[in-house]
Amino acid sequence: MLFMVIEHFDQARVKEIYARFHEKGRMAPEGLTYLDSWISADFSRCFQIMQCDDVTLLQEWVLAWGDLARFEIVPLASSKDTAAAVKKHL
Repeated sequence: MLFMVIEHFDQARVKEIYARFHEKGRMAPEGLTYLDSWISADFSRCFQIMQCDDVTLLQEWVLAWGDLARFEIVPLASSKDTAAAVKKHL
């Protein structure tokens, strides 16, 4: 399953976040796959697409970074799959 992860950063801690990333990497547990990400121009948010079949892997990952960021995690469905589901009810 795909998830949009929105990380909210304290802008005063951005250098700490990147220092940890350079030192320890993404720290994603096995089974949690990073697909892509985008950073807002003001460094206040990171938007990541992650993939996994077990939501507890996301929880484990959040715990590794929770001291430096606040997380929103949104399950995603593709537009194609959503359109097909909606079509059944039209």
